[in-house]
Amino acid sequence: MDTQNTPIHIRLWNRHFWRLALANLFLVMSVYMLIPTLPLHLYTHGYTNSQLGWVMLCFSLGMFIFGGFSGYLVQRFRRNVVCILSILCMTACTGFLYYLGSLKDNNIDFNLLLVLRLVQGAFYGLAQMVLLGTLIIDTVEASHRTEANYSVTWFGRFALALGSLVALIIYHQLNDGIVLLGSCFCSIAAMLLVKSVNFPFRAPEETIRVFSLDRFILKQGGWLSVTLVSSTALIGLMLSISFSVNCFYLLMFGFFLALLAERFAFANADLKSEGVTGLLLIGVAMLLMLTRTQNIVNLITPTFMGLGIGLIGSRFLLFFIKLSKHCQRGTSQATFLLSWEFGLGLGLFIGYSLLNQNKDLILEVGIVLTVFTLLIYHFYVHSWYVKHRNR
Repeated sequence: MDTQNTPIHIRLWNRHFWRLALANLFLVMSVYMLIPTLPLHLYTHGYTNSQLGWVMLCFSLGMFIFGGFSGYLVQRFRRNVVCILSILCMTACTGFLYYLGSLKDNNIDFNLLLVLRLVQGAFYGLAQMVLLGTLIIDTVEASHRTEANYSVTWFGRFALALGSLVALIIYHQLNDGIVLLGSCFCSIAAMLLVKSVNFPFRAPEETIRVFSLDRFILKQGGWLSVTLVSSTALIGLMLSISFSVNCFYLLMFGFFLALLAERFAFANADLKSEGVTGLLLIGVAMLLMLTRTQNIVNLITPTFMGLGIGLIGSRFLLFFIKLSKHCQRGTSQATFLLSWEFGLGLGLFIGYSLLNQNKDLILEVGIVLTVFTLLIYHFYVHSWYVKHRNR
């Protein structure tokens, strides 16, 4: 590495970091704009709930396609170029989806759509792994890397709610085609922001293996991955139920409360407390939705969901980082990302395909899954993590 070209910053929040954080916000928004609106779009094309579940799951499965090759790509080629081209290919998939929806026969082949979603997920996964696991790390000082990872993933977390919120507003005010164009706009904005940052030059490595799991999956993080997958599956289950625009406002408010809670309420608390509290809040939200019909419940439950998953996401990201060795920071970030997205996609699949969007059944399954996750985390996973962490 040419250290003479490495930018030195006293503060973490310099203009380069801001641009990359905003790039992550727009990139994640471009994906989550499709979570609530793509099913509505496909319903008009005669798709069933079972088919919708596969369409949503294929995106998450696609994120694993380039994982084993990501280490080779970022070592052999310019890392920012790999990220930019990945975003560009992802945008092309979304644009092609818009084109298919605009055809006169108004019919989208199911198998073609599955392949399109797989490819879209593959390039999104590669772009995220390069952006979060490499580019962010390359542009900050070693002492700021954990804070940088933590902060940028919060931008992505807010994008979950913000992207869905913006998409639903556009869908109801305009049409579903404009949502797809809006998703393309967000991904192009992310690409331009990445392009605007100057990265230190790294000489390409000639001897690196083409395929390797070392930069893809944190092998010692298995139990953390299982717990995170089951936790984010709860969010996927909830997102398979139709929600209003107000729901995503409140979900974002819940994220904001989680951010404040981490800074103040949990600043000196036991490491286990955030995960346990987050799961309890999600469980209470589901129980309220199942047993109560008062209007106040519609205000409380999205807030509790946002607060709960916000606490879980932040704490588990730090767990993955501390479980990894110093040279595995990018791998820990990739494993966290894949576990998060796969759990969400799995929850959507279960809600649409297996439970046929039956609200009561989804909530009952969600409560059982919450109890299961809480028990294995409280009685086994956390103590296992404490025993195996490296930092």
